[in-house]
Amino acid sequence: MHFEFMKKIYLLVLRSYLGPLILTFFVAVFILLMQFLWKYIDDLVGKGLEWYIVLELLFYASSTFVPLALPLAILLSSIMTFGNMGEHYELVAMKSAGISLWKIMRPLIILSIAISGIAFYFSNNVLPIANLKFKSLLYDVRKQKLAFDITEGIFYSGMDGFVMRVGNKENDNRTIRNVMIYNHMEKHGNTDLTVADSGRMESTPDGRYLIFHLFNGYNYQEQNDQRNYRQNRQFRKTKFEEEYRRFDLSGFNMKRTDEDLFKNNYSMLNIAQLNYAIDSLGKLYGGKKDNFAKNFSKHYQHYSILDSATYVTATEADSLIFPLDRWTKAEKSSIIQRAMNKARGVKSNIEWNVSDYESKREWLAKHQVAWHKKFTLSFACLVLFFIGAPLGAIIRKGGIGLPVVVSVLFFVLFHIITITGEKSAIAGAIQIEYGMWVASAVLMPLGIFLTIKATSDSPLFDFDIWKRRVGGIFKRRI
Repeated sequence: MHFEFMKKIYLLVLRSYLGPLILTFFVAVFILLMQFLWKYIDDLVGKGLEWYIVLELLFYASSTFVPLALPLAILLSSIMTFGNMGEHYELVAMKSAGISLWKIMRPLIILSIAISGIAFYFSNNVLPIANLKFKSLLYDVRKQKLAFDITEGIFYSGMDGFVMRVGNKENDNRTIRNVMIYNHMEKHGNTDLTVADSGRMESTPDGRYLIFHLFNGYNYQEQNDQRNYRQNRQFRKTKFEEEYRRFDLSGFNMKRTDEDLFKNNYSMLNIAQLNYAIDSLGKLYGGKKDNFAKNFSKHYQHYSILDSATYVTATEADSLIFPLDRWTKAEKSSIIQRAMNKARGVKSNIEWNVSDYESKREWLAKHQVAWHKKFTLSFACLVLFFIGAPLGAIIRKGGIGLPVVVSVLFFVLFHIITITGEKSAIAGAIQIEYGMWVASAVLMPLGIFLTIKATSDSPLFDFDIWKRRVGGIFKRRI
């Protein structure tokens, strides 16, 4: 009997949780997708992209938003679930039947652990592929030319090797008048011009070429293939009653870049690949530092004596001074200039190596950050659940009002700490481990505190009690 009762309770809790979880997850993904469209709208509009290419890009973009959307969905849905149950006194009824909050949360804890495992699998196996597909496709879309579109009275230069202008277009969008075409295929400037009173504009059945059927016009060509053509300025003018011009439209087709060119990026590697890359980059970075130290002391031995970490006596300092008294003024100037040039060369060499080492260190740090991200996503799902569930039981408010506000505040705090820690780790200000786990380390004690308060029925967010306490403090002071 007790088993059947608990089974019904668990099913009730799961049904109450899964609906908001799925809904908030897709809402979060949709909001992030709208942000993506707003950011890249200029790269998508006006390029004549096929509908399936746009859908493919949005699908892969949505996959890359899961690490942000999933923790937010877990936090919001857990607050909404326990807030609704508290608002409708379902938690009170369960507790009066002898069921503790831990037992009520048990099915959701198991579900959250399962979701964390799925999130780890997604982050390690699916997300690298999604990043590869998304970034390679976005790169090709951004390189894609704008669709062929000639506007009346405006010079159009989107066609490779040609600049053209159409004075007027008829309603059929095919008949054109006052046509002007500059041929720049030879890259000699405006030396080849075609004008026509009218014409027809059509494309071949396969869409590869655009055909201009021109009527009543002239071809003007400046003869620049002869000696002294700039002084002679010879022109050739030919009249035609009918002429065909063909333009290649293959440059407007979508061209896909080989994905192998992108696959070595740190965001497109799984844990095993990241381990190999981190080991290789660490050896390369350490080897270059050792080689530089050896070569510097070998080629600049007199500079190594003046190491700032080495104490030099006055006698030793005098021996380092080069005597210039026996040289003439011109020779002294030459010696000093050569010494200054040598010092500048050493300084330039050191600065270049420092910049090179910093870029390699940062590249290694980004790989290490990507490695830790595989685990922080899963752990963040658990941490935010243990914040949301007790918080909903404490505030006892359901719906999308107060729970949304509270969850957004906590998620913004979590996201700010995560981004700050990640950037600090990449910059080398703190260790990689500290930077990547600082958000979880900060919020996990908060989750434990809220869970303890919720299980003890603490009126943590009861504003009437806080009002009475504050009022009592002021009365005692008076």
